[in-house]
Amino acid sequence: MVCIGLNYRDHAAETGAAVPGEPVIFMKASTAVAGAGDDVALPEGAEKLDYEVELAFVIGRRAKNVSREAALEHVAGFVLHNDYSERAFQKDRGGQWTKGKSADGFGPLGPLFVTRDEFPNFGAASIWLKVNGELRQNSSTAHMIFDVPTLVSYLSRFMTLLPGDVVSTGTPAGVGMGRKPPVYLRAGDVVEYGIDGLGTARHRIV
Repeated sequence: MVCIGLNYRDHAAETGAAVPGEPVIFMKASTAVAGAGDDVALPEGAEKLDYEVELAFVIGRRAKNVSREAALEHVAGFVLHNDYSERAFQKDRGGQWTKGKSADGFGPLGPLFVTRDEFPNFGAASIWLKVNGELRQNSSTAHMIFDVPTLVSYLSRFMTLLPGDVVSTGTPAGVGMGRKPPVYLRAGDVVEYGIDGLGTARHRIV
């Protein structure tokens, strides 16, 4: 899975990062993929498990050096995603972000795959997340810095995107790391989230 970081200005601000001039790219291991109702297990040694509700899209046609104008022709549809992140692994131990993003269960998708023609509002859809019933994230995909066509075109300059590839587009403000003081997930917590048009998902942290 290809992921985009810091793609909402308010999320960049809450993490103390500068607003990026180009999309920030990182990868998530295929073994992180899970279902929309699966439990999420704390990895061994985890200290700072965090949540990030995101809009993801699925590639339908091979994309290489695609123009922004033709980009959506290569998108098959959309799916709900939560980019679970172990911040201690991601940030406190140096290196790139991937090792904090790729534990088993850290990439749940679904419950629905919705084709592009059935989801014309993907660029202005409500996106939200709750922890134990408390609303933590509440925004719209309209606030993304780099929209879906821009991301398809940009990524296709650096890698060939193939049918079935999943690209996740970043999260709005409200993550645990951004709270003062930070509040991370613990065993027994329940995370619920959704995007209007893509359904909702629910996970228990174990």
